[in-house]
Amino acid sequence: MNIEKHLLTCARQISSPNFNERPVPIDPELIVIHCISLPPGEFGGPYIEQLFQNRLSADEHPYFREIHQLQVSSHLLIRRDGEVLQFVPFNLRAWHAGQSCYGDRENCNDYSIGIELEGTEDSAFEPIQYERLKQVIECLQNAYGVTVPGNNPSKQKLPVVGHSDIAPGRKTDPGPCFDWSQLS
Repeated sequence: MNIEKHLLTCARQISSPNFNERPVPIDPELIVIHCISLPPGEFGGPYIEQLFQNRLSADEHPYFREIHQLQVSSHLLIRRDGEVLQFVPFNLRAWHAGQSCYGDRENCNDYSIGIELEGTEDSAFEPIQYERLKQVIECLQNAYGVTVPGNNPSKQKLPVVGHSDIAPGRKTDPGPCFDWSQLS
């Protein structure tokens, strides 16, 4: 697994129109974990990709009538089978966090990488998803972690948080079934 020109080489590349330039051209400084399933509670199918590409049909499912006009994206999606899809290059701002704050910094989209896991807040994630997520995080840490100078220079790791951590009260994902210890 490697990153070249802000793209994850092992990911299937699917372009989303839902992105823009970061307001200040900086390397990512935060990783945000989300979860998504479309329709809610159902896995597989093309609907997440269609949502991130503004191609979700309101007629496919009653729930889609509520969300088909949303303009959202994530940098990555990790499917239940471990497949990794990339929608937005890491140097650009994906639209995944909405109104958010990390520490005293607002607008997390400006400086974060969004990773969606196909799943729900109240169901277990697959072991292969944790395995892929750990690989992706390690790759991102190597590419974007901050080098700390000194006698033994080292990379300072990017913080990894849940959507619930940066939008408390508004968002609850990845939820109580996400096992944070799997990332250790």
